[in-house]
Amino acid sequence: MKQERIIHFKVHHHGVSRLARGLLFLECNQEPMIEDYEQCLKACGHDVHIENADQFLFIAHKPNEDYQIEIIPNYEQVNRDMQTESLAKSFLK
Repeated sequence: MKQERIIHFKVHHHGVSRLARGLLFLECNQEPMIEDYEQCLKACGHDVHIENADQFLFIAHKPNEDYQIEIIPNYEQVNRDMQTESLAKSFLK
């Protein structure tokens, strides 16, 4: 049975970076391989190839396109605690 795994990556283009996400479909308890990341990026519309497998770095396949993609393997989104923020704001009034 396949499971979904969301991956996060940064697209670096002309000095600007933006965060993006992709979706991998893996077998249960399978860790993603560099080829899985490459396939995901291609499915997202990025024509890339592996530049540095150790750093999860991909570059555009076409020479006239100038961008890099960096996979963030251990991305953790910061969750905000709205109740704590509300309490803190009440003390600041």
